Amino acid sequence: MPLVRIDLKPGRTAADRAAIGDAVHRAMVETINVPPKDRFQIIVERPADAIVYDPSYLEIARGDGIVIVQITLNAGRTIEMKKALYARIADLLAERGVRREDVLVSLVEVAKENWSFGNGVAQYA
Repeated sequence: MPLVRIDLKPGRTAADRAAIGDAVHRAMVETINVPPKDRFQIIVERPADAIVYDPSYLEIARGDGIVIVQITLNAGRTIEMKKALYARIADLLAERGVRREDVLVSLVEVAKENWSFGNGVAQYA
């Protein structure tokens, strides 16, 4: 069960936010074997000064359209799967008008026992 947090600067429409969420979920389904119904996302617009980033770190020219995606998920995906995920997210967001340079993705891997899907039960423990 990935939990996806997407942070954006202000100014995107509800349709834009939905399309970004759809793209990230589709990329996870296509590349890291996430089931289609396993969708849990928090999409938040932050005040412009609440997202701080270096506009040229690693020689990548980032702009104000930055999209920060943090995915908490079970440990165990291969490096190849992770690289495919990053590329697919960037590709799908680019199709929706987000510059590839503005896509930052971070994975937080946890053990399966660190989840409760409801009812106060650790379903995977």
